[in-house]
Amino acid sequence: MRIRAIIAILCVTSLAGSIVYAAPPGQIRVQVNVVNLYATVRDKHRAIVTGLKQDDFQVLEDGQPQEITNFAEEFNLPLTIGLLLDTSGSEYFMLSAEKSSASHFLARILRKGDLAMVMSFDLDVDLLADFTDDRARLDRAINRAEINVGGGGIVSGPIPQRGALGTNFYDAVYLAAHDKLADEAGRKAIVILTDAEDNGSKVKLQDAIETAQRTDTVIYILLVSADGGDQMTAKRLTDETGGHTFVVRNDKDLNQAFDQLFEELRNQYAIGYTPSNKARDGGFRKIKLEMKSKEYTGVTRRGYYAPRGN
Repeated sequence: MRIRAIIAILCVTSLAGSIVYAAPPGQIRVQVNVVNLYATVRDKHRAIVTGLKQDDFQVLEDGQPQEITNFAEEFNLPLTIGLLLDTSGSEYFMLSAEKSSASHFLARILRKGDLAMVMSFDLDVDLLADFTDDRARLDRAINRAEINVGGGGIVSGPIPQRGALGTNFYDAVYLAAHDKLADEAGRKAIVILTDAEDNGSKVKLQDAIETAQRTDTVIYILLVSADGGDQMTAKRLTDETGGHTFVVRNDKDLNQAFDQLFEELRNQYAIGYTPSNKARDGGFRKIKLEMKSKEYTGVTRRGYYAPRGN
């Protein structure tokens, strides 16, 4: 297993600003003077736009234009996916369809060099399958997900999972990013099937967002709920990390959402720039991606944390 061992239990109040990360990928990239972005571009009809050139993009950091030094249109860039399944009682009637669609999605999206893991969350956060390219193993893990069973547990991390009451949604995002994806390189995504309602986590929503940003992880949420779920929370998680929220109310919506997600993940632009701000102050730097053509809209993560020290 590739879960990092963390000896001391950290206080929840320290999560937002005092966690020391052991060289997460996002900071490594900044230390070598390149910030890497993965962008999705759509036209006014929401269709994916391909075939654009470097000159079609403009990157701003804290309002200042940046020089793009690396650019590529990526169709097959290696991908590491964390699939998170909400197994709380609110997903009872949709879980079977979710598992079937998720298995089909992974079989379709994963290619040579890609990896995926499977986690479930309800009263606990459970690791059902560690990173693997074995689709049979991933299918077995997905099929083991059951409503409110708890069980195996994610065995390390700063958050004690036993004895909690409610749906530990934020904890699951935090653990997936901090314990699992922080040590992975390249393009990383967390795909979550949930109604985005949390009533039991130890960490706050902002802690989950910050951890995803620090580990350079994009979050996609399939918001599965008959009444639309907590769209505000879902959009905060996805918008801040450069992902997308898909509202799912039935089986048809679920399949369409996975089709759209596949399209996004397999049609992105890789953009790199050397930040003009050289200060190593640990501060958050806001990123804005602009398109030269008003016909297009580009989406990427909204910022990153600069390293500290010399």
